[in-house]
Amino acid sequence: MATKTKVTPRLKEKYANEVAPALQKRFNYKSFMQVPRLEKISINRGVNGAVNDKKLVDIALEELSTISGQKAVATMSKKDISNFKLRKNMPIGAKVTLRGEKMYEFLDRLISVALPRVRDFKGVNEKSFDGRGNYTMGVTEQIIFPEIDIDKVSRITGMDITFVTSAQNDEEAYELLKELGMPFKNVKK
Repeated sequence: MATKTKVTPRLKEKYANEVAPALQKRFNYKSFMQVPRLEKISINRGVNGAVNDKKLVDIALEELSTISGQKAVATMSKKDISNFKLRKNMPIGAKVTLRGEKMYEFLDRLISVALPRVRDFKGVNEKSFDGRGNYTMGVTEQIIFPEIDIDKVSRITGMDITFVTSAQNDEEAYELLKELGMPFKNVKK
């Protein structure tokens, strides 16, 4: 019986060997544990028309699970809104949170495969940090991911991708994501 060898994701090795030492030197951290790291990636997708057609949420769950490589869960409405015919606890979207190996694999696919497939891509906006070291970007079309079969897509929808880091401020988080290969539009000095 053959034994399985564990393959470490490429970006995880890059973080340990190149990114962390560079950040430690740049910000003068005394300990390796002070170096900011990527903690999780959260992918969220609201489904327009989910109130009238329940199958749209199922399609969104399936697509998000395919893209992330991990089972997505439905997001539920928190309150009743009569103008939208929305009731509390109705499924209105999909989300998935990636950590560890799957997080690094998803980030690698996003940077090297999916983002270059965006039409007229000039880089991601560097102003989308929240002040606490987290970064959120929007993707307008799910078809930029090669896992999605374009022929089976009934409607083109987008999603929000949030990168949660252990950085204390936006500057540290920006440097972390830039070192990992995130293609920002204007490189800050």
